[in-house]
Amino acid sequence: MRIFGIDPGSGRTGYGCVETDGRVVRLVTCGAITAAAGDAFPERLARIHRGLSALLAGCAPDCVAIESVFHASNARSALKLGHARGVAMLAAVEFGCPVVEYTPAAIKRAVVGYGRAQKHQVQQMIKLLLGLEQPPSPHDAADALAVAICHLHSMPPAELGARGSGLVARTPDPGSRVPDPGSRPRSWRQYRPPTNG
Repeated sequence: MRIFGIDPGSGRTGYGCVETDGRVVRLVTCGAITAAAGDAFPERLARIHRGLSALLAGCAPDCVAIESVFHASNARSALKLGHARGVAMLAAVEFGCPVVEYTPAAIKRAVVGYGRAQKHQVQQMIKLLLGLEQPPSPHDAADALAVAICHLHSMPPAELGARGSGLVARTPDPGSRVPDPGSRPRSWRQYRPPTNG
């Protein structure tokens, strides 16, 4: 099962794709689509659409999860964010993926365990959950991965194993940088800080 998460924004749209075999969640790709400084607003939207369309074709996800509009500093910002979400959803629907939405608070609760978590806390938990050496950067990419992981956490385990890309449980390659699944938490509830000594 592959889930593609999107953190929409008119200036910078974060994306992140994860896959799971029902047991371990792995990073596929993440990053951000950034608008050029001189781009007019319609060109920014076109850039987001082109970028996401190419990424979706490359990742071939089973579902797209997107952060829903929760608040904006003013009506103008909310409208711009709405346009960015619209072209992101369009790219997903054109690719043939179902689209699900989650509020920022629901995403933070699913990943960090607290609906008002700070961005650096989200980045750190994404690093732990995916067994990464460094937190995803920029923060838009971490937010997009958080949306994808939120959707995975909301799905019944049986459904994770029954749907998707046909992934099967496999033993990690000893030369891989991905640690053994037993050595890292699968959710924030299992995380324990390291002990000294």
